[in-house]
Amino acid sequence: MSTKKIALVTGGSRGLGKNMAISLAKKGLHVVITYHSNQEAAENTINEIKAQGANGVAIQLDTRKVSGFENFKKVLVKTLKDEWSTNKIDYLISNAGFGYNGSVADTSEEAFDDLVNVHLKGVYFLTQTLLETINNGGGIINISSGLARFSFPGYSAYATMKGAIEVYTRYLAKELGGRQIKANTIAPGAINTDFNKDRFEQAPQTVDIIAGMTALGRVGESDDIGGVIAFLCSEDAKWINGQRIEASGGMLL
Repeated sequence: MSTKKIALVTGGSRGLGKNMAISLAKKGLHVVITYHSNQEAAENTINEIKAQGANGVAIQLDTRKVSGFENFKKVLVKTLKDEWSTNKIDYLISNAGFGYNGSVADTSEEAFDDLVNVHLKGVYFLTQTLLETINNGGGIINISSGLARFSFPGYSAYATMKGAIEVYTRYLAKELGGRQIKANTIAPGAINTDFNKDRFEQAPQTVDIIAGMTALGRVGESDDIGGVIAFLCSEDAKWINGQRIEASGGMLL
């Protein structure tokens, strides 16, 4: 049985999730990532995890389909037994998601429901499904957004989901405290990943505008977030619980 801790990162094949997974490996954790459809990208992430001296496994998961979560749990537990002779993870990082830009007037019910299914319902019920798979003393990290604190036109639906996730996380911290499981939220500011790629390419001036409203004078990079996740999955963060930690470089202070 491995003495290393094991973290599960949803949406770990690209962007922030990939950086989180690699940062965790650098800190000595084994990592399970999920991917939606891009198996090649997931395998590339696993190779980078292994290059850090950790072990990694990728499992396909569509986080919008709650009906598939029990089967995912079975695959996860089998994988944990095969790879590490255990049936438990230590940390669950719910990162899977997608961006959406649309005004209140233009947001369709279909788009809204898709956001709910991935960013809220999926997170809620995947966490519920995996509760008994998380070791006592472990941790849950949910990904919010700076947009839950400050407002930009076009992000009302997306930010609403993230605001709900912050409330949900506080309840997790309260209800799981008896098991010594910590639950926290990380809220990134604007990050230069493929998540924002189209927005930044269509309006390059956006990067300068964001840098100008950020105390540290630049747009965030993936490395600015992954290390914070890795810190929260360490003993150094054992007394941090029920918190919203914004990692935005001081955006719109």
